[in-house]
Amino acid sequence: MFATTPLRIVAVSAGLSQPSSTRLLADRLAAATRERLAADQDRDGRDVEVRVIELRDLAVDIANHLVSGFPSATLREAIDAVTEADGLIAVTPVFTASYSGLFKSFFDLIDNTALTGKPVVIAATGGTARHSLVLEHALRPLFAYLRAVTVPTSVYAASEDWGSSGDEYTEGLPSRIRRAGGELASAVLGRTVSGASRAPGLDDGEDAVVPFEQQLADLRLD
Repeated sequence: MFATTPLRIVAVSAGLSQPSSTRLLADRLAAATRERLAADQDRDGRDVEVRVIELRDLAVDIANHLVSGFPSATLREAIDAVTEADGLIAVTPVFTASYSGLFKSFFDLIDNTALTGKPVVIAATGGTARHSLVLEHALRPLFAYLRAVTVPTSVYAASEDWGSSGDEYTEGLPSRIRRAGGELASAVLGRTVSGASRAPGLDDGEDAVVPFEQQLADLRLD
């Protein structure tokens, strides 16, 4: 039997604190993606490798590369991991109503064709839900410039979202994480992920097109 190359999922976390809610969100999105891939019966037994890259550990290397033009071996390896991944998860804290400088600086070091066609989940954390549209006005355009393919569901986690299960009008954070992970898994496996959001509760195995009004609600929530 021939060995098969594992599917590689890489999550980039730009959290600065430790412990970090940004890292926690990256971990949960990676776990949701791995779970969905592992549950799929069409992968022919391929393993799934998950790696989380903490940009806080690379901050000095990133700054040196910006001024010198030469990456350290550690930074070069991290960049290669991102560009060679089958699926990418990118998570940043919100600073001054946008992504963090550390997050932007890292992706500034990646060639603007290196992520062409790569499926990406974009996500962010912040203290208040008022900054949730950072996903649409900052992160999605950034990855469009890098020619990546962002999945329809983006995930924003405000402080009050942690531990919340949602209500009759909105999805809670866990269900949004599962939905985003499922969309990334589908994209990694080469399946079409349309602009219509998947129905809440990916575990039920049924796809449904969400009405336009609900998509708007999802946009405000994410």
